[in-house]
Amino acid sequence: MSENFIDPNRESFASLKALALDHPVDMLNLVKLKVKAAYDDGRVSTGADAYAAYGRESGPIFQKVGGEIIWSGDPQHMVIGPADEQWDIAFIARYPTGQAFLDMVYDPEYQAVVHHRQAAVQTSRLIRMKVREAGGDFG
Repeated sequence: MSENFIDPNRESFASLKALALDHPVDMLNLVKLKVKAAYDDGRVSTGADAYAAYGRESGPIFQKVGGEIIWSGDPQHMVIGPADEQWDIAFIARYPTGQAFLDMVYDPEYQAVVHHRQAAVQTSRLIRMKVREAGGDFG
């Protein structure tokens, strides 16, 4: 993985905020952790432990806005895609609305704990998806 993606850039976040905010959204998360977390204050932790702290501390805020994890799995093998994109964590978080996701991100309590994620993550992908009915085909 040649480029690290931890937080959205301004352009990407502005585009996200311009999308419709009044319907349920799923957020596909793919996360590659650092072996050793990189905290600004120099504390020592593994990436896995720092990400676990992020989950524990951000979980109540995520639930407060109505978020729920609807799918999670352990990535095993990249069948199609760059072989160097190996992920440690994969999950889909559902929010009742796009606004609920933004409410979480802007919540001061969330802002106070997101440093754990920033310390833990080597690179990630976050893809917002509009929820639709599952069917019997790929279309």
